[in-house]
Amino acid sequence: MRALGLHWLPPLDRKLLRDLWHIKGQAFAIALVIACGVGVYIMSKGMFASLEETRRAYYERYRFADIVAPVTRAPRALQDQLSALPGVRRAETRIRASAIIDVEGADAPISGVMIALPERRQPRINDIVLRSGRYFDPRRPNEVLVLEDFAKAHGLEPGATFHAILNGAKRQLTVAGLALAPEYVYAIAPGELVPDDSGFGVIWMQRDALAHAFDLDGAFNEALLLTQPGVNETALIERLDRLLKPFGTPGAYGRDQQPSDQFLSNEIQQLNVMARLLPPIFLFVAAFLLNVVITRLIETEREQIGLLKAFGYSNRFVGLHYFKLVGAITIVGIGLGIGMGLWMGRGLATMYMDSFKFPFLLFRVPGDVFLIAAGFSLAVAALGTLSAVLKVMRLAPAVAMVPPAPPDYSRGRRRPVSSTDPRRLDQPTRMILRHIRRWPRRAALTCLGIAMSMGLLVGSSFSLDAMIHMVDVHFNIAERQDVTVHFAEARSLSALHSVSNAPGVLRAEPFRAIRAVLRHGTRMRRETIIGMHPDARLSRLLDAEYASVALPPHGLVVTDKLAELLDVQAGDRVQVEITEGRRPVVELRVARIVHTYMGTAAYIDIMALSHILNETETINGAHLLVDPAQTQALYAKLKSTPIVAGVGLQREAQSAFYDTLQENLGTFVLFNTLFAGLIAIGVVYNSARISLSERGRELASLRVLGLSRGEVSYILLGELALLTILALPVGAGLGWILAWGMTESFDTEIFRIPLIVDLSTYAYAALVVVVAAITSGLLVRRRVDRLDLISVLKTRE
Repeated sequence: MRALGLHWLPPLDRKLLRDLWHIKGQAFAIALVIACGVGVYIMSKGMFASLEETRRAYYERYRFADIVAPVTRAPRALQDQLSALPGVRRAETRIRASAIIDVEGADAPISGVMIALPERRQPRINDIVLRSGRYFDPRRPNEVLVLEDFAKAHGLEPGATFHAILNGAKRQLTVAGLALAPEYVYAIAPGELVPDDSGFGVIWMQRDALAHAFDLDGAFNEALLLTQPGVNETALIERLDRLLKPFGTPGAYGRDQQPSDQFLSNEIQQLNVMARLLPPIFLFVAAFLLNVVITRLIETEREQIGLLKAFGYSNRFVGLHYFKLVGAITIVGIGLGIGMGLWMGRGLATMYMDSFKFPFLLFRVPGDVFLIAAGFSLAVAALGTLSAVLKVMRLAPAVAMVPPAPPDYSRGRRRPVSSTDPRRLDQPTRMILRHIRRWPRRAALTCLGIAMSMGLLVGSSFSLDAMIHMVDVHFNIAERQDVTVHFAEARSLSALHSVSNAPGVLRAEPFRAIRAVLRHGTRMRRETIIGMHPDARLSRLLDAEYASVALPPHGLVVTDKLAELLDVQAGDRVQVEITEGRRPVVELRVARIVHTYMGTAAYIDIMALSHILNETETINGAHLLVDPAQTQALYAKLKSTPIVAGVGLQREAQSAFYDTLQENLGTFVLFNTLFAGLIAIGVVYNSARISLSERGRELASLRVLGLSRGEVSYILLGELALLTILALPVGAGLGWILAWGMTESFDTEIFRIPLIVDLSTYAYAALVVVVAAITSGLLVRRRVDRLDLISVLKTRE
């Protein structure tokens, strides 16, 4: 220490540094486990705070609407009455319409939405962020702004041209600039689950030009409201609905029901869940490892402890010395974890910038997150080693000076395994089993630590299995159509013939989707009711066993999540207020509850729906089964069909889903594999080093007696191999429990993750743990091979 210039330190602090250097390998392994827990917490909580703050700043700066109220058609003069509603800070009106976009090089029709903006730039609700190019030139009505990622996907730059079918008329549009908007942070087409930059576009057009295209001169079809702080949003929406009822409103809704914000909120919730569930696993394992290491260190330093107390060091001072040792290891882990968390957080922010369209996203961790991570880590480490340190403090100097009694393997309630059949097990194996029985608590905790590494990997990787299962059920069992066509407005059944006679259409099934308010007791939901034919075979309803469910001639069929939200069961009656047309109010029986993983909806026989609406059978879309050989001809036909306002392509949607899974979940699985491996290495390596320290004299004696290096290594590492094998089924069970907890936490209105864990996931997790254990074993095996027999045998017990 004098050579290092540390002679000025108090004696116990110099001893602390010597102890740390002596157990540097074990200390570093423990610090890495602590670092994983701290890193995951800082990454999750930091990203949680960053997304929350970015969302708040983005929404506030560009005035994202608090309430949106769609209507069929209303005069612009109504804006003054909207502004006068109590609790409204600002009100604006605009035009919003669906369109088919035709871009050079894209064979398939592209669904898009057209949104009106003033001819001259001015601050407004749901404002845009101009990323490149310029704003409209009022003298050029065909100039538009395009959502940035859609433009990049198709190579559109300012000055480029493309075509769009607006209200049945094809128009050439010129790109003036590329933009982002707070209402399209997560830009998905209606009915889709993940963004498809090439398959869905948002176009902003000058208001007068868009109004003329859709026959809405002097009118609007959507109102946007900013509310005053503390306003009762529910009461305001009720007043707004009454005002707009004569103009065909399907019902206003708050920001929390806006699709983009729903997905963003869901992601923020998942980060919060991750921060609660995963870090405690790492810290529990670290506490166990610290307990074992400190306990062993105390056993080897009994004589030194006795001397310290004999020379006047108090029990509290000696106990504080060992707490300092624990704190030093923990602080190193905290420091590594902070660096790891910041690095992972910045990488996660880059990934989120690809998924969520923010103009900026800075990963910033609030100071209290660092304090909580550090404080909790130190507290867990202190609690984990408290019993060992208290034992030191209670140790009398005279007792400490006496070496501990050697392990007594003769004590045991059961006879040795080999007593009934000596030929069954060889001597080294019996030694392994006797050592496990002599230290059952340590063996159990070692097994649990290894199991937790496998459980972490299973519990965090199962989501990939679950998502693949969800995609398979949704696209291959429930929604089996190739193309979904949406009409601009409800039309008679004859509209079905115009698409069923298109090239390549093998089967066409109509549907009618309407907005409605469903009430049961005190619960209320604004939902979409979908009218379908009972014999529909393309878009099907499924029970919990994935068997097809036929629509009954009367009553509603609701999804399981909607049934939960309304607190209804089959046979209950709900009040249904249709918010379109004549707006009838009827009471319907819940005929059946069906199973779905995505969204919420209610279904009804399309003829029964027509009867409720008091009209002949009308439809606003169709599901198509298409001959693959004539796909291009069908696409060309749909682009030129005036009644078509939107097209959904199943193959492209499924491909986008898989791409998202591969980009996002693949990264998480990689990180979790690394974390699980570090836990396994930390547990196995520390256990092996402690066993080697405890049994070094014994193993050296066996070498002197003629056992080979391999046999001696087998005695030491065979115990850990056995504990690793025993830990695998326990780890599988813990992983299942963690997966169950995550499915319960991720149960939202948008989607529900099924509890699906493939055998391949268990096998992969087991392989990672086994490889980590073997790696640790090889590191320790080198030390066994280099045992200095003479120096070890001279060591005092």
